[in-house]
Amino acid sequence: MAEENKWKPPGDDDEDDEEVDETAYKTVKDAVLFVIEVSPSMLTPPPPSGSKKADTDSPTSAALKCAYALMQQRIISNPNDMMGVLLYGTEKSKFNGEDEATGNLSYPHCYLLTDLDVPAAEDVKALKTLVEDEVEFKRLVVPSKDTVSMANVLFCANQLFTTKAPNFSSRRLFIVTDNDDPHVDDKAAKSSAAVRAKDLYDLGVLIELFPITKPGLDFDKRKFYDDIVYSQISTDPEAPAPISGPTKASTTGDGISLLTSLLSNINSKAVARRALFSNLPLEIGPGFKISVKGFIIFKRQEPKRSCYVYLAGEKAQIATSVTTQLASDTARTVEKVEVKKAYKFGGEQILFSPDEIASLRNFGDPCIRILGFKPISMLPFWANLKPATFIYPSEEDYIGSTRVFAALHAKLLASQKIGITWFIARKNAAPVIAALYPGPESLDDNGMQTLPPGLWLIPIPYADDIRQNPEISTLIRAPEPLIDRMRLVIQQLQLPKAKYDYTKYPNPSLQWHYRILQAMALEEDLPEKVEDKTVPKYRQIDKRAGEYVLEWGRELQVQHDSWLKESSLSRGGGGGGGVGGKRGAVGGEGDEEGGGKKRRLEDVDDAGMKKAFEKNTVGKLTVAVLKGWLEGKGMDGKGKKGELVDRVERYFESK
Repeated sequence: MAEENKWKPPGDDDEDDEEVDETAYKTVKDAVLFVIEVSPSMLTPPPPSGSKKADTDSPTSAALKCAYALMQQRIISNPNDMMGVLLYGTEKSKFNGEDEATGNLSYPHCYLLTDLDVPAAEDVKALKTLVEDEVEFKRLVVPSKDTVSMANVLFCANQLFTTKAPNFSSRRLFIVTDNDDPHVDDKAAKSSAAVRAKDLYDLGVLIELFPITKPGLDFDKRKFYDDIVYSQISTDPEAPAPISGPTKASTTGDGISLLTSLLSNINSKAVARRALFSNLPLEIGPGFKISVKGFIIFKRQEPKRSCYVYLAGEKAQIATSVTTQLASDTARTVEKVEVKKAYKFGGEQILFSPDEIASLRNFGDPCIRILGFKPISMLPFWANLKPATFIYPSEEDYIGSTRVFAALHAKLLASQKIGITWFIARKNAAPVIAALYPGPESLDDNGMQTLPPGLWLIPIPYADDIRQNPEISTLIRAPEPLIDRMRLVIQQLQLPKAKYDYTKYPNPSLQWHYRILQAMALEEDLPEKVEDKTVPKYRQIDKRAGEYVLEWGRELQVQHDSWLKESSLSRGGGGGGGVGGKRGAVGGEGDEEGGGKKRRLEDVDDAGMKKAFEKNTVGKLTVAVLKGWLEGKGMDGKGKKGELVDRVERYFESK
């Protein structure tokens, strides 16, 4: 299949592409509502510190900056998603046109800063003004002296989701607060809030809590929020997976800043899971099946053009592409039914009907069938040709799938085994031999889950996918003293904990692309070049390994001088066994031998070429060999190598 054209508009797919069943795919819309508490403690910045990494933002300010950063990302990367910001605990009140002036407040001390809607450039600018203008922030964000009813806050959120995003498949409520018990002695208020939370879950809204721990005090969810936040995963395979974990406020300014921690947590919950397939049967044995879902965990992100725009008219318009096929001789329009697919074989075009093409591509129904088991050690690192697919059990088709899946995962992990499977992801897809690899749960330093426990399907190569190794006659090995010096350099340049942390290295090209789009959309000045964190930190490298590198350079000079001395002695001694002697052999007897080989290659006879044809190795011969043989047969020897190979193969196929 030809390489995908990144800039090809929708609808221009190649005819040779596999037919993909798109019934399991759908456009996922996500609606996120930030609910941020405004209170004296949430407005208190951390104590001053001399550290460069010191936090200077109060929790409320950090949460607003986090919402602004997420809105910037959403307006470009997810232009159809909705987002809103609701402040509660404020002295002022505002909701859908209601304010203090009207005197009729449905939700007192709730201030709808940004309505739940697709973010527009004006919304982003308004939020930016609030987070950057300290005077405007202090004027608007004033804490109320009265207690705010959490039931009122949740009902307000319910109204927004019901009226603004009624048909969205993913709706989430992000609560940012440092108060673990807003209704200390009011059981009725707690009960009312729990009822409102249940209403939200019945509506399909997931509540995510971002608890801010106060200095010296832990955030205890059991006091109130265990009845508000349910540990529930959306039934929609495309919906974002909830990830829980506290966000700690910095007291001294050392460590991870509050804003970075909040943004990291929210970003992890902001990206929707991409389901590759849903409810695929995993056949463990004859008649023994369970149901699983497959997810794309790792996928390269690239800038994508969403549409073409026609600018020659009075105003810019979105262009719709239309493809028409024309006959080369008469220039008449060729209908789709007139076009037939063909494959080249033996110099001829073999035509196939649509039914024949469908039967050629049909290898059975989509499934994952375990063929056997092997030790994990037999799976080499180079076998990862394509991204692995993460699979997880589903109870929708086969009840009890989760238990069987968990037992299979635990057994494979304990026995250090992998399953070898026959894998067809979807209808008309080519079958793949894949390794069923057991993956353990992965946690970061803060106990946050970075990778869930489950099974991975790793496509392993066929024999056709592996190319021959290059011919290397002599392995050049460095002297041992030079290797010892380099070992010291490598030891000084190890990554922290000898691990690559992908979260620290955003794609600089992608970030720059989005920065430019953001500046153009918001009518801002073009930003400075984005920080490229993949550029080596030369000062740190010099500080840690500079002296060792210089020592290695001095040792290299010593070894080079020694080699020159040995080479001169070898040449003076008439071509001895040193390096110089070997070079002399190449210029002497080796020339004759090399010339003989060259002559034999260029004078390949018919038997030799036929043998190469039978072994399907004609393509490994050089252009000079192919050209000489063709011209010896009175055939055309001009053209690219592929054309020469084709002529040789056609010659023997016609015999």
